[in-house]
Amino acid sequence: MHRNKFLIGVVGGATTVVALGAVGTHLLSGTESTTGLDKYDTVTVGGQKALAGNIVAARTQSKYHPLPWIGDKVTNVTCPTGLTAVAGATITCTGKKSDSKTVAIPITVVKATPSSITWKFER
Repeated sequence: MHRNKFLIGVVGGATTVVALGAVGTHLLSGTESTTGLDKYDTVTVGGQKALAGNIVAARTQSKYHPLPWIGDKVTNVTCPTGLTAVAGATITCTGKKSDSKTVAIPITVVKATPSSITWKFER
């Protein structure tokens, strides 16, 4: 009887650990980001308010490979311009994988308001 309770406890504990790991992975693997448009992060691209390219590049690089089992490690991410604060706007940033191959990272604006921009990238 005690052996059955112990086994049930071990299986239940292991299931909980796996579930928490899955939730943590899901939360850390997100490719969407919302960034405020303030005087430090905003530039103008084609007459439109935009998120500065260096901000987009740094955020993308930090989120591209958040855990060892998610995405490839990329370095030297750069973006050609700022990301225009208009829903549907796109740019393609580039980075280097650990094998020195260049990777293109498409970025799309999901939502834009006068004070913030929500954007996502493709892994």
